[in-house]
Amino acid sequence: MDVSGRNDAAGEARTTMDRTLEREFVVTRTVEGPAHLVFEAWTRPELFQRWWVPKSCGISLISFEADIRTGGTYRLLMGHPSSEQPMAFFGRYIEVTPHSRLVWTNDEGGQDGALTTATFEEKDGATQVVVRELYLTKKALDQAIASGSTSGWSEQFKQLEQLIINLDAKV
Repeated sequence: MDVSGRNDAAGEARTTMDRTLEREFVVTRTVEGPAHLVFEAWTRPELFQRWWVPKSCGISLISFEADIRTGGTYRLLMGHPSSEQPMAFFGRYIEVTPHSRLVWTNDEGGQDGALTTATFEEKDGATQVVVRELYLTKKALDQAIASGSTSGWSEQFKQLEQLIINLDAKV
């Protein structure tokens, strides 16, 4: 089931979002830029904060604290004008392989939290990023899709790509 498939101006699909299994949601995009810069944008808090939250959703990323290493932890604090209290998202890094792979838990969901794997594969100066979110139950993934929490990837990747272009121009 394809749940997105937005196209760029040339009509080429840029970000794909698919429910590939009953409990798995996969997002794929080729980002213009080398894998080491794309990986850094995911693992350096000061860079991550510049692209992670889709601007159109009205949510702000208040803070991102992370010890990005196998066994390390992270904590995101987000705010929205309609909410009096910030929302916390947190978990542990299960695997950190520089420039190629990140695996982390999403512990704020309790038992229904997803295990997320992001891979980075460079080809001809661009990096294919594949994000796999594996939920413990079909119901948990159904709820994530219904809540809209899986819908911002296309915009997030556009923001990431713009950051990478800016970073690559400075190198």
